[in-house]
Amino acid sequence: MKQVGVRGGNDVKRASLFVLILVLCVTLFGCINEERPQQSSDSIVYRNTEYGFSFSLPESWQDYTIITEEWEGFALDGLQGDEIVETGPLILLRHPQWTSEEPRQDIPIMVFTLNQWNSLQQEKFHIGAAPIGPKELDRNEQYIFALPARYNYAFPTGYEEVESILEGNPLRVNGTKSLKQ
Repeated sequence: MKQVGVRGGNDVKRASLFVLILVLCVTLFGCINEERPQQSSDSIVYRNTEYGFSFSLPESWQDYTIITEEWEGFALDGLQGDEIVETGPLILLRHPQWTSEEPRQDIPIMVFTLNQWNSLQQEKFHIGAAPIGPKELDRNEQYIFALPARYNYAFPTGYEEVESILEGNPLRVNGTKSLKQ
């Protein structure tokens, strides 16, 4: 009979242990899910498959447009002067209310190859007259995405909204883990 009592005690211990593990798992996974940023249903996502990134925009940017321009990097040495030595894509996300009569702040995204970015960091060329360089937003295995220095220097309409959007780190690299340092 003692064996039956011991066996019954083991069953109770196993059941208690199972319940404890179950409670811990539910608690742990519940906390993990709470910490994950949730993409709200009222956001719009621009996906760029050519360079491998996406950018989340608020609902107020519905019907935004994409303008593709080119950034220019100028030589720093005296021999080449203002010669353009590097170029790359400059992608502008343009607010739907932007007009030529009433322009609004664009969201500019500069795209650099890894070699271009390294050369820029080594001051082999410069972009614009600002005393600081572009700010890295994120990177993948091929490209670095950056915000131009002083992009909002004129404080156009909507610059506060763009700053607020950028504070949320809306740029994400696609399909790979962010390699931002």
